[in-house]
Amino acid sequence: MYQKLTPKQKALTINLDPTIYGTFAEIGAGQETVRHFFRAGGASGTIAKAMSAYDKDFSDAIYGKEVKNRYVTQNRLRKMLRYEVSLIEERISRENHPGRKFFSYANTVTTINFDKTLKGHGWVGIRFQVEENQDYNEIVIHVKFKENDATLQQETLGNLGVNLIFGAFNYYDNPRRLIESLYDDVATDNLEIDMIDFSGPAFAYVDNRLMSLQLVKNNMTDAVIFNSEGNNMLPADILYKKNIFAVRGSFRPVTKVNIDMLRSGMDMFLKDATCTMEETEVLIEITISNLRADGDINERDFLDRVDVLGKLGYTVIISNFSEYYRLIDYFSHYTNGNIGVAMGVNNMLMVFDEKYYKDLSGGILEAFGKFFRNGMRVYLYPYKDPETHELLDSDNLKVEENLKELYKYFKLNNRIVDIKNYNPEFLEIYSREILRKIACNMSGWENQVPEGVAEMIKERAMFGFKNELSLKQFS
Repeated sequence: MYQKLTPKQKALTINLDPTIYGTFAEIGAGQETVRHFFRAGGASGTIAKAMSAYDKDFSDAIYGKEVKNRYVTQNRLRKMLRYEVSLIEERISRENHPGRKFFSYANTVTTINFDKTLKGHGWVGIRFQVEENQDYNEIVIHVKFKENDATLQQETLGNLGVNLIFGAFNYYDNPRRLIESLYDDVATDNLEIDMIDFSGPAFAYVDNRLMSLQLVKNNMTDAVIFNSEGNNMLPADILYKKNIFAVRGSFRPVTKVNIDMLRSGMDMFLKDATCTMEETEVLIEITISNLRADGDINERDFLDRVDVLGKLGYTVIISNFSEYYRLIDYFSHYTNGNIGVAMGVNNMLMVFDEKYYKDLSGGILEAFGKFFRNGMRVYLYPYKDPETHELLDSDNLKVEENLKELYKYFKLNNRIVDIKNYNPEFLEIYSREILRKIACNMSGWENQVPEGVAEMIKERAMFGFKNELSLKQFS
């Protein structure tokens, strides 16, 4: 456990380091970060320039115009960072200032509006050197404000900025600690970080998906999203005003059942919602609870699952939503479009289990109000009992006696519909049996997973085995 410093202590530490020198460019909430460095003392050796190009025309004259006049964007932030660093390099002689590590810190944010209908959000980042002759590194984060007062949001932003600058120079070799330090003197109830991106030579070994996983694991955000290329995505960018179709699972490993459920359910969803694939975001969801092994998260296993799903072309969302209604509630913050979820019979039975809603004042009725909101529809994939061979679907699914009428209500109103165009050959594929065979190095499972997946699993298993042997040789 590292010792936490106050923002003033951190700013003073940076100011007293003669090798750190850079600029501050803050737009939208005043110069909240640089204020800490001015007040801490000794800032003359650290701050080359502090500015706030608040007027849009003036900002455009410096950094150029933005598409659709959007200024609170990642693209705007990166322009600011790189432009300001180029000015330092142009105007400050390395020969006259040997040993200096240059940096530029920037943020572009919008705080809560007057009507308090929009809480505010923004982009914060730093471009910096670890050594004077090295290439630059960048850390970029997206934040969402939760406080209901603009002044409080500005204070939070200032603290966050100090934490980011201090962390960049002191914890660059430990990104996990850096992420944790962002919340020093900042409460998670006041600020959400829903995307983070590390780049540059100091972070060549960093997998940004793992860093985003830390955000969910540490309750800094509820969910993170990766596209099929494995890149971190801002949830608002891909979900805003979209129709959303999601499938939840452990995908350990992904099987032909999972893909059949997704494709057949999605075909029905597109027809029911009268929408196209271009208007729809398809998401594979894995909850944190599905990633935990022996009380903690197996990060190698997590990356393997995300890699396989990415190779199949799917966008993955990692969430801390144990209950389905929380997932739907999350989606509804970004879109008023149609939402559909495909699930198996076992998951449907869990949805109708009252024990999961004890913490809600309205119990299962409150949960269902959020789950079946705005026409949300469940597409139910049948289950074949391996012992009795009975086929279970919405017609013979057995919920608790006191919930039967509630279940009938949703079924009769087509909020729960059966997937009809499934492949019956896949009903006898069980992921647990596949996983058992893989663990025991048995064959016979390869044709039960999508094409190419078996090869990936075997390749990664061999890679992990070789790594284990190498570690034993040096232990």
